Amino acid sequence: MAGSAPSAHAHWSSRFAFIMAAVGSAVGLGNLWGFPFRTGANGGSAFVLVYIACVVFIAFPVLMAELSIGRHAQKSAVSSTRNMAREAGKSGNWSIVGWIGMIAGFLILTTYSVIAGQVMAFSAAGFAGGFGQDEMPFMGSNSWSMFWHFAFMFITVLVVSRGLKGGIERVVTILMPLFFILLAALTVYALITGEAGQAFAYLFQPDFSQIDGGVFVSALGQAFFSVGVASAIMVTYGSYLNKDANIASSSVIICTADTLVALVAGLMIFPIVFSFGLDPAVGFNLIFEAIPNVFVDMPFGNIIGGAFFFLAFIAALTSSISLLEATVAFVEEHSDFGRMQAALLFGGFAFLIGAGAVYSQEFAANFIDLISNSILLPLGGFLVAVFAGWVVPKSLMREELSHASGAMFGFFHIMIRYIVPIAVGLILILGLDSNFFGGRLNALLGIGG
Repeated sequence: MAGSAPSAHAHWSSRFAFIMAAVGSAVGLGNLWGFPFRTGANGGSAFVLVYIACVVFIAFPVLMAELSIGRHAQKSAVSSTRNMAREAGKSGNWSIVGWIGMIAGFLILTTYSVIAGQVMAFSAAGFAGGFGQDEMPFMGSNSWSMFWHFAFMFITVLVVSRGLKGGIERVVTILMPLFFILLAALTVYALITGEAGQAFAYLFQPDFSQIDGGVFVSALGQAFFSVGVASAIMVTYGSYLNKDANIASSSVIICTADTLVALVAGLMIFPIVFSFGLDPAVGFNLIFEAIPNVFVDMPFGNIIGGAFFFLAFIAALTSSISLLEATVAFVEEHSDFGRMQAALLFGGFAFLIGAGAVYSQEFAANFIDLISNSILLPLGGFLVAVFAGWVVPKSLMREELSHASGAMFGFFHIMIRYIVPIAVGLILILGLDSNFFGGRLNALLGIGG
């Protein structure tokens, strides 16, 4: 029997719980896998330098805007953008901002679960002593991939179905401190046993000759998507904030933590990469092919490898629950479905769509990834910036960001009104050009060549 939506909007029990949830959402496989391989593919330290600038000038203002929108309306992402627009005397059709973010996040979840399932499989294989075997246990077939995809989605649904305090808060306040402990321990191990000096030079010794248009676009995309904006997550999490919450300082903590995790992940991976003579620009295969082979030659390599992939599992789970939560919050708000039913229903839909990606990488890359990452996410980010910078009155945004100093609010408003729309619009245009028009604009601009 369908339940009814709760009469009172839930709120975080503490600032610590919110920070752990938001940081957990931002810190995902993109930090542990995407950042190192993009760094390797884009000239090392030159990419890091541009990446940090993009976090400060692009991702940070969008994060502040999304948390403010959610906190002001105390609703799901769709309702928050619609209600805020109407309050500003604008059309309720601006709810399209929330719709695009929510759909993008849901589509990302469908294939994210498949990749996260493989992370679970590698962790299990490592702890079972499987690294170095001709056939690693618990993997190697579509049936195993489907099993791990189901297992990961089941855990995600279980957490979200138990609500904000009984599910999401309880999980993130345990797993995120564990994540930081594991990350620190594995990084220390890598720096002691690997090529620490070469890794530090690679990550932090600037080589300005490497900076070109391609590095800028890649760093901008990584920074924007790594923080977790434009997918309705931060609007939803912001809606659970109390009115006295300091959005500005919380945004600083979230962006700083996300960036530090990405940098530390590089210090965890690259010492090992260089000590075993691997190519740092190998890309996706760096995590799922090159690194597992390295663990074979390490003392206690299976345990170290199992812990490494368990670390990645934590990062994936804390991100996936936020992706599903954005959709469940909307369904619970606008239907007679209770939280558990909404989580089961849309978790099931995500599993079925992801099942297609298990059997067809082309389906994952050419359909789901194209629509979500190349179109909807940058389009959603562009619209968030336009909405917060041009539709919502400046006085209303100032009220939500009352804890911010005059200088910080001035910085925020200039960035969200002028700089962010241009930068994110560039990502959208170049992504569309690359996917649909053969990269003609990229070639004209000398990007990606």
